[in-house]
Amino acid sequence: MNKVKVGIIGTGNISGIYLKNGSVYRSYEVVACADLDPERAEARAAEYGIRACSVAELLADPEIELVINLTIPAAHADVCLQALEAGKHVYVEKPLSVTREQGRAVLELAARKGLRVGCAPDTFLGGGIQTCVQLIEQGAIGAPVAATGFMMGRGHEHWHPDPAFYYQVGGGPMFDMGPYYLTALVALLGPIRRVTGSARTTFPQRTISSKPKYGQTVDVEVPTHIAGVLDFESGAIATLVTSFDIMAGTKLPNLEVYGSEGTLRVPDPNTFGGPVLLRRFGEDDFSEVPLTHGYAENSRGIGVADMAEAIRSGRPHRASGELAFHVLEAMHGFHDASAGGSHYELASRCAKPVPLAAQAVL
Repeated sequence: MNKVKVGIIGTGNISGIYLKNGSVYRSYEVVACADLDPERAEARAAEYGIRACSVAELLADPEIELVINLTIPAAHADVCLQALEAGKHVYVEKPLSVTREQGRAVLELAARKGLRVGCAPDTFLGGGIQTCVQLIEQGAIGAPVAATGFMMGRGHEHWHPDPAFYYQVGGGPMFDMGPYYLTALVALLGPIRRVTGSARTTFPQRTISSKPKYGQTVDVEVPTHIAGVLDFESGAIATLVTSFDIMAGTKLPNLEVYGSEGTLRVPDPNTFGGPVLLRRFGEDDFSEVPLTHGYAENSRGIGVADMAEAIRSGRPHRASGELAFHVLEAMHGFHDASAGGSHYELASRCAKPVPLAAQAVL
């Protein structure tokens, strides 16, 4: 297959794994990178043997068919729109955009241009969650009834070199980590019908304890503890709690799905592998299920690989813009429901992503 040539815009913390894995997949090849900080782009380019250029040069390059947008959330929509206007397909880090209006604008422009939008996370394509998808479809837990998810931590100011944007609009635990959980839940249970929840901002300021900005304070603009409930079109009900306010840790599971005949403990949806644990009705304890699918290591970029192969073959890609917008709307819905004291009915719909074949090679 003729590889799709890819350019990366944004060479910050997350770009390393995309560049590292860019040489692993058979369907695409990263050939260039750009950043508002030219020195940072040049350093990444030298490290991975690609060329550095300006954003304008990258977007004007006729060789590049697809742009991976790794900018901060506030810039996601703008860079996506620029890439689409330049005639490029675009794959963006989560979330799709900061606002629903921006997300719609991205999808509408792509439709007018006949181009594709893809969006992280792609962890649901890893061996762990794909094994869980297969188990549910095979009836291992009977009919899915409910699910619980917990992302409980104390915030990124303790480890991230530049954590301020996690506490600005478009950040917070729901917009940072919620996409992993919500995307996994849609992959497992299908699209969401409505959500409700409660949200609070516990600490109005955060003090950075990581380097190089140790001791600086960050004003918090977003909720940092969100407890939500989701009703799925399938009838299943899920509870999801995301928090940056849990200072002393927890023993709660990341994600569990409860069925009429058993319980499935799903791996951390921010990872690609296992373990997958299953307990059927009548059994005394959980047992580990061997993974049925590959890509159990850190396979970030598999969503790009699937998208690139889909571009060549003409089929739909799995980590789609429609899925990402559905997740974006649900995240805003939790905040809206908390503020208004009501349920939020989702206007968007997306297809349940088609499972990967067990022996898929992208």
